[in-house]
Amino acid sequence: QSTWGKPIHNRMALVAKPANELVPSASTTGAIIATARQRKSGLHAEVMLLAGHEGSVNSVRFSPNGQSLASAGHDLGIFLWEVYGEEPKNVAVMNGHKKDVLEISWNADGSKIASCSADKTMMFWDVPTASKIRKFTDHEKIINSCATVRSGPEMLCTGSDDRTAKVWDARTRSHALSMQHDYPVSAVCFSQQSDQVITGGLDNVIRVWDIRRNEAVLQLHGHFDTVTGVSLSPDGTHVLSNSKDLTLRMWDVRPFCPGERCVGMFVGHQHSLDRSLLRCAWSPDGNQVSAGSSDKFVYIWDTYTQQIKYKLPGHQGTVHECVFHPKEPIIASCASDKQIFLGEIQ
Repeated sequence: QSTWGKPIHNRMALVAKPANELVPSASTTGAIIATARQRKSGLHAEVMLLAGHEGSVNSVRFSPNGQSLASAGHDLGIFLWEVYGEEPKNVAVMNGHKKDVLEISWNADGSKIASCSADKTMMFWDVPTASKIRKFTDHEKIINSCATVRSGPEMLCTGSDDRTAKVWDARTRSHALSMQHDYPVSAVCFSQQSDQVITGGLDNVIRVWDIRRNEAVLQLHGHFDTVTGVSLSPDGTHVLSNSKDLTLRMWDVRPFCPGERCVGMFVGHQHSLDRSLLRCAWSPDGNQVSAGSSDKFVYIWDTYTQQIKYKLPGHQGTVHECVFHPKEPIIASCASDKQIFLGEIQ
């Protein structure tokens, strides 16, 4: 197991200088260089701290080209950051939600962001102008999760406490399809071809829905507690699920699966008893997976050995999400401590 740097115990950011000196700074963004080993990415320092949120950060995502980062949480705004440079800059904040933003998702070309909130709405934002394009209001309760498609016509999906998952045409305000569940839906994502939606929720079951027939064509049983996050593999053949039963599971969702659907289980991370929705993610090559954890650590596993590869300290609160950069060995993590870390991994 590897670690990076040391936890930051004070409120001052640290700005890295070229000579690897650490210099305290009063700025709201900053960085620390953990070691002087050979670098593997274009990140200015091995570990960089992004501070500026005024509340818990619930979601963080890299843009498809890796140049930008978006984050959102309890302070209602969606923050846009530059990833590269001596000091990652907060270049814009998009405001409009009235309660916690629970998840964000970039569209395929990186020009737009979807966000969902405890205020029962989803919003679609134009990134270049940092302005709201559309507001979606058909859900009756908290929207826990939202996702965009990887290809094809611009569609969105959401999962809510109102026991439905909905599919939306991004060009209209009304939903195109509503998938009824018996319990609240806490996590959603699209399939590779965008013709299916994968959902997880309080009944512990992962469902694959055919959106043309509005029918659950596959049900995956194995978790013993609420599913808080789902993520599709880069090649579209497997789904990762994070659950409050303290397991991260990997499922084969190909139509004609040759054996057991659950083909991997990863353990070590923790869940608390609160409503925190801890997400999960794949590396771009599919060789590593990550999950949020309530014990303040960032966990990354090897997909094939299912062993913990990194257990990274630094956060001072529940880690809600850890995501991988699309092009370089960089991860971003966010937590209830109001902070975001960018870090280079080996």
